[in-house]
Amino acid sequence: MQTTPTAAPSASASTVARRIAAVSWKPVLFAVLLWLSAAAGEIPVPGTPVPITLQTFVVMLAGLMLTWRQAGSALALYIAAGAAGLPVFAGGASTMALVGPSAGFILGFLPGAVAIALLRGKADTSSFSAAALTAGRYMLAAIIGGVVVVYAFGITVQSALTGAPALAVTLASMGFIAGDAVKAVVAALAAAGLSKLGR
Repeated sequence: MQTTPTAAPSASASTVARRIAAVSWKPVLFAVLLWLSAAAGEIPVPGTPVPITLQTFVVMLAGLMLTWRQAGSALALYIAAGAAGLPVFAGGASTMALVGPSAGFILGFLPGAVAIALLRGKADTSSFSAAALTAGRYMLAAIIGGVVVVYAFGITVQSALTGAPALAVTLASMGFIAGDAVKAVVAALAAAGLSKLGR
């Protein structure tokens, strides 16, 4: 007697679809948050073509709150959207921003977020001292990934594209670096606090 296929393949397909949705909504959310942080406005800085936005703050939060794969996916999706022509970068820019002075910073977001996620360690908020250590680890990870890695890419590419010496670009970026260090502290405290709420 020959049996006919039942609804099992359909149930299996819906289970796979649910799993994909479960792991992909966070990267999509952070890609949208990156666009919103760019669309919210920018502050021009004299002496440099790169404006201040909240994007590095969102990159830090992505690295602190997502797995490294999810953080990388969020940034890859965001960069791909801009490369495809969507106006998701600062000032409503899209594809041309990836060949302009901000290109290295935008491209540096991806390895920066992945580095943060890999370096942050596991959240432990079981006591005040454990929560303080978690916040400290988060802050160090955010500074390394969100400042050191992103600026290494940004300064290198901006220097290559503009012909300005790397030291001059670094000095012009010092205001951004100080601001992003403050963002790292705020992101670390926020992520540590949110991880405590999630317990």
